[in-house]
Amino acid sequence: MIYSTYIKASAPEKGEGIRLAIYQGKGPAGTEQAIGHNFETLIQAVDAAKRFDAQLISFPELFISGYDLTPETGHDLAMEVDGPWMRKVAEVAKEKEIAIICPYPEKAQVAGETRFYDAMALFDRDGRLLKNYRKTHLWGPDERKVWSFGYVYPEEGEPYTVSLVNGFPVGVLNCYEGEFFELARILALKGAKLVVIPTAADEWATLSDGSRTKKPYPDISKTLLPSHAYENEMFIAYSNHCNEETVDGKVQASYLGNSMVADPHGQMVVAARNEETLLVADCIPGDYGPTHPENTHYLKDRRPELYKELVATEVAYAGGFGYPEKPE
Repeated sequence: MIYSTYIKASAPEKGEGIRLAIYQGKGPAGTEQAIGHNFETLIQAVDAAKRFDAQLISFPELFISGYDLTPETGHDLAMEVDGPWMRKVAEVAKEKEIAIICPYPEKAQVAGETRFYDAMALFDRDGRLLKNYRKTHLWGPDERKVWSFGYVYPEEGEPYTVSLVNGFPVGVLNCYEGEFFELARILALKGAKLVVIPTAADEWATLSDGSRTKKPYPDISKTLLPSHAYENEMFIAYSNHCNEETVDGKVQASYLGNSMVADPHGQMVVAARNEETLLVADCIPGDYGPTHPENTHYLKDRRPELYKELVATEVAYAGGFGYPEKPE
């Protein structure tokens, strides 16, 4: 494992900031054996993070099961947030005294039906569940064949909330959602100073019909995410898989391995190559001055009364950008 760090002599005090670890690795998917393997990897990564006194560790999208799942395997392996596997993760958090973001396939009774979600659980260092988040913006037709959209029903509560970890305000988004500026801005307006985004951004992946994706996923770690950090005066972390993912020994996907942490000035403070890596960064807002002179900044200077068009349901589309017609 490679270690990439941007840390001080001691971890941030409570309320000052947070020492964040990001585990980027590869593993199997789609079987009960894969879940057992990935859980053991989680323990090893937590132990490595604790050697750096990390206070929070995140894993890639659908880490516990692997990402490349069909509707059948995804639903067969889906688990409840208070079920045996997620209780084991909570026990690790409590035993090792570290908060954990663990993405997993969720099965839940919602609106009188069993539904399946691309989800993640945020456990505090005492093993307490701070947030169970369900992906709200599903990517492409294949994800929609496997998962339900999160937060369709009132009983699910609010999607975009902020949790205190080490007394520090943390929000979460999931993969494709990092590309919607509205979501990071909502979390910033709710006080988040760090947004962690587990992802499964690939070089290629196997689709449900057996074909491969035709082009690599765009590397937003170098474009959109640093700009979202800058415009919201926050830290943003991207937590991806790397190398190849196998199902029953057959390679089904290959990932970009572009995990990183961007600071409030839009600079990447740590970034991974496409290899197993533990990134560790101190996220301390007080270390960063203003981005603009004369006490001007984006959040303070907003004029929300002018922004009603942002919630328009119809899109004026002029074509271009490789789309022959209006996208669905």
